[in-house]
Amino acid sequence: MLTKKLNRFNTLRNQILTVFLFVMTVVLLFVGVTTFHVVSTLLKNNAEEQIEQTVTQANGRLEALYKQLDGLTNQITTNMYVQQMLLKEVNGDYLGFRERQNLQQLVNSFQTYSDGIQSFELYTSNYKRVFPLDEIDLVNRLGIHWVKQAEEAKGKMVWIGRDPKSPHFFVVLRQIRLMDRWFSPGGYLLVRINPEYFQFTDFITSKTKKQGYMLVADRDLTPIFSNFVGDSKEILHAQQRTVQQNGEEYIVVKQTSPLTGWVLMIVTPVSALTDGVAILKNTILFSGAIGFLIFFIFSLFLSTMVTQPILKLTKAMQRGKDGELRPSPPISSTVEINELNDTYNALVENINHLIQVVYEKELVRSRAELKALQAQINPHFLFNTLDALYWSLVEKEEEELAQVVLNMSELFRYTVSNSKQDEWVTLYEEIEHIRRYMEIMKLRWGDRLLWNIVIPASCFDIRIPKLLIQPLVENAVLHGIGNKTDLGIVWVTVEDCHESSDIVIKVADDGYGMDEQTKEKVNELLNNKEVSSAKGSGMALVNVNKRLQLYYGEERKLVIHSELGQGTVVLLKIPKSGEE
Repeated sequence: MLTKKLNRFNTLRNQILTVFLFVMTVVLLFVGVTTFHVVSTLLKNNAEEQIEQTVTQANGRLEALYKQLDGLTNQITTNMYVQQMLLKEVNGDYLGFRERQNLQQLVNSFQTYSDGIQSFELYTSNYKRVFPLDEIDLVNRLGIHWVKQAEEAKGKMVWIGRDPKSPHFFVVLRQIRLMDRWFSPGGYLLVRINPEYFQFTDFITSKTKKQGYMLVADRDLTPIFSNFVGDSKEILHAQQRTVQQNGEEYIVVKQTSPLTGWVLMIVTPVSALTDGVAILKNTILFSGAIGFLIFFIFSLFLSTMVTQPILKLTKAMQRGKDGELRPSPPISSTVEINELNDTYNALVENINHLIQVVYEKELVRSRAELKALQAQINPHFLFNTLDALYWSLVEKEEEELAQVVLNMSELFRYTVSNSKQDEWVTLYEEIEHIRRYMEIMKLRWGDRLLWNIVIPASCFDIRIPKLLIQPLVENAVLHGIGNKTDLGIVWVTVEDCHESSDIVIKVADDGYGMDEQTKEKVNELLNNKEVSSAKGSGMALVNVNKRLQLYYGEERKLVIHSELGQGTVVLLKIPKSGEE
């Protein structure tokens, strides 16, 4: 059962369809996988480049905020009123309450120009606080370490980081240099900054269009700002470009500011970078499915178009198996299919022709056997009678008549033998049969009949169909010589064509010959392919011609030359090899 199903599937159409679909599937998979890999890599690289550009821009913005803070503190420290008040303090003139209030109002007025400033604190050169109005000194406020750094910076802003007293805020410190006293130390300005001052995640989101996180850390990798929900320390100390946290992979792009030494990082989930990859994958799958469907329909149409003519030709061949050999109608297809169809039609035509030839040959043979059977009515009685007659004539010393009776007996034996092995005889045996026939005819025609037989000894053993030549001789005697009142001669000549593989047999007479009308009639009979059973003049020629073509092929035929008053010559060529 399984074998039958497999055989039913194992058709040329299904094989072509399967091969086409297999090739298309391989091509679609290769193109799809390659496209997905290339485009996804390109999308990821473009996203990373965009993030790097964003980091650069964010770092520039961060430096701009730092410069803004530096410029603000510089304005305060170089303000003339601030310089005068601190110079007065250095000269030993202590500031009164009112002067401190005015100084605080002036400094705080700068706070309106920057949203991220929480407060300002002003200290004298000996670390005493001018405002806010309390007695805490700068060393206790920050520690001597940061004070020394501010002094070493010589008027430049120093980033301290988290406020020791209030870690929620950041602190910067700047030493004030007195311009009217050769830029000698005159005090210190401390600025408390809100963390929101450095917060610009909306900028990151608008630039990257991705779900990104930003981390800003100072030189010591102390976080200044971070909106990352995970462990920011691991991110800050990561050496690789990608990190894993909570089962999710992140890409880390960082840049160090040459101005501040701060490190700015943008952390983006890999899944956010590959949002378009999922759409790309679905698009490729959908396009591949559509392409596969279109190619399936095309392959089905093409395989059907290729195999349909072959199926028609196969059905025509299957009808031939049932005995119905008919040509296949013309097919409008490829050159190869048309050539195959034409070859099959030619083969059918040849087979039908061979069937017709074999049929006609068997018909002729059947008729010959029927005639032989009819002639074999008690043949032993006939031969015994002729034998008794022969010996009776010998006893009466009628030698001539006895020879005639003997010739008749041999002639009958030669003619009525119908065994298949006697269907072919040697040329010598056929010529001997003709001699006996002519001897009998001599009894009838007397001295009016002469004959001449010429055959090379090399042709004696060539095998020919029995009674192939004798009917021609009989026709020459009856229709050629029989109408004459004077002497008539019959010639039987066998010529060995050494330059070819044929021999030429010629039967000629010097009778009256044939007029044009008779020749046309005879030629028409010879060219008629139907098997004739008619009797009369010319039928011997027709039967011999038909047997010649049946045994040796249609290219073999009798050639007749005849002129009125000049006799008739009948030529036939047969191969030296004998049976074909």
